[in-house]
Amino acid sequence: MKEFEETTAFLGQWGSYQKIVFFLMCCTAIPNGLALFSLVFLNDIPKHHCLIPEVNLTKEWHAAVIPIEVLNGKQELSRCSRYRLDVVLNLSAQGLNPGVDVNLTDLDQESCVDGWNYSKEIYQSTLVSEFNMVCKDQWKQPFTFSVFFIGVLFGSFISGLLSDRFGRKPVLFATMAIHNIFTFATILSPSWTVLCILIFIASSGNIFYSVWVFFPYCSTGCEILNGKVRVLYSSLGISFGYSIGYMLLPLFAYFLRDWKSLQVGLALPVLFYIPMWWMITESPRWLLSQGRVEEAEAILKNAARKNKVHAPNVMFGDDEAKKYCIVLSFLSYCNALLYCTLGLIIITNGWIPDRILGHFFVGFIFLRGCFLSALAEVPAYISSWLALQYISRRLAIVCILAVAGSSLYLIQLVPEGFSGVTIALEMLGKYAVTTGLALVFAYTAEIYPTALRNTGTGVCATVSRIGSILSPFLLTFCVYYKFMPQLVLGTLAFVSLFTTFLMPETFKKPLPQTVEEMSKREQ
Repeated sequence: MKEFEETTAFLGQWGSYQKIVFFLMCCTAIPNGLALFSLVFLNDIPKHHCLIPEVNLTKEWHAAVIPIEVLNGKQELSRCSRYRLDVVLNLSAQGLNPGVDVNLTDLDQESCVDGWNYSKEIYQSTLVSEFNMVCKDQWKQPFTFSVFFIGVLFGSFISGLLSDRFGRKPVLFATMAIHNIFTFATILSPSWTVLCILIFIASSGNIFYSVWVFFPYCSTGCEILNGKVRVLYSSLGISFGYSIGYMLLPLFAYFLRDWKSLQVGLALPVLFYIPMWWMITESPRWLLSQGRVEEAEAILKNAARKNKVHAPNVMFGDDEAKKYCIVLSFLSYCNALLYCTLGLIIITNGWIPDRILGHFFVGFIFLRGCFLSALAEVPAYISSWLALQYISRRLAIVCILAVAGSSLYLIQLVPEGFSGVTIALEMLGKYAVTTGLALVFAYTAEIYPTALRNTGTGVCATVSRIGSILSPFLLTFCVYYKFMPQLVLGTLAFVSLFTTFLMPETFKKPLPQTVEEMSKREQ
């Protein structure tokens, strides 16, 4: 069989057909940004204290029944305990006053047996307030994050195999449907266990909706587009689509303060993508790898009509593409832990000062941090696009990982009180990691042959899930050392840097169609 790009050169690179594929696939990436960090808002822990039922207490005792604790140098109501209600009722009935007739420190305390009262200052409700994931059950809150990424791990492995077996298009739309149907179903969860099951199923369809798993998106678009348009799509186009959704997420979260409303709001936009089933074609490269030559030629002839060019009557021979099961040593590039943990650090710290945004946004720390984190990705994707245009893949990835690792290491050397320098270094690390990921997306799709492209990228995505699963717990390492998460991330960046030298170069080389072509590239 002749080289695919040589055979389809008659189509050109930027005709009507390519424009349709380019913009539709970029638009389908918008929900990626909406979905990935949505749990930061859905699963936030609002201020809370023990619920006091309607009982006959004096005003003084009702105000004093919750103990005062000092947290981070501030006095707050205890979140997980109250004075024994039966004792307080007895003292109130005797007419004794707290702090005057009774020393409160001498009273026994009990857990929140009647539940909790949650603040609605920021959210009307969250998953935490809905299922009481606080106090002794607080472990459920980070575990819910991990369930999401465990589901994506499962989907990463399965969807890659399925798309190589059944085609790019049907698996793409099937996973979109699974994700959004079960995302909507979470609002009906009667318990936390059922919620986790639904989140797992929804996120298993999230393989095409996660920033680290643009691999299937990239392989689908990369197999249709050629030349500079393919580079533009795999680096800048689809990444910008993701960034738009990412920047819209805090807007959704600001206006939809109830977790159920937010889930519905995040799931409904996918309805606009239903017509795309009739607008996005199957990958001709994949059809050829399956021996379905006539279908591939039919798609290309239809593309020729849209581009108003003449297509030859016979484009490909009848040879079937051979299938091999080869796993490249590319798993080291799956550094999702870097991206996810840095994103969580920046979002939960919310670096934009209140004096800049005004009192209207004061207190909504996640909205501020999320928008800044998303905004920082725009120059990162532009940088990745320029790097893919003019610099070899390995050199670009090595340099950007060196920047990421160095910035994260240097944070530990910043003197106390220079918070601006710390913020700048963390944002530099976020920029570098995002640029590196965009480079890896394109690089991965360029290495694998068509017959194994989604299987191979699915394996890489599966390994990356381990990092995303651990990312919420990595943040807790700051209890032992303030910058321990950054130290771990910097080390991971340098490890990934050195493994890059084990990989082949793909700069300005055509995509391999078969395993034989991939092997020749490595020689």
